[in-house]
Amino acid sequence: MENLQSNIHIGHLIQAQLKADKRSVGWLAKQIPCTRNHVYKIFNKRSLDADLILRISIAMSFNFFQYYSAEVNAAMKARMGEE
Repeated sequence: MENLQSNIHIGHLIQAQLKADKRSVGWLAKQIPCTRNHVYKIFNKRSLDADLILRISIAMSFNFFQYYSAEVNAAMKARMGEE
């Protein structure tokens, strides 16, 4: 099986959505809960634990897993074309 690496940078996507929602870093920190410093570290992470993505998705009322679903679907379509 080929080595696949995601093109998704989930931290940047979370940061962009937080900004679009006009929410503060402090607000997200209280929601998930963690420190503001940890939220800034999240923004710099290319990948995150699924449980953390779930907590952030629920807190922000935004499904961040949709990005992974779209990537999986595209990869599966590409793979089907190979067979």
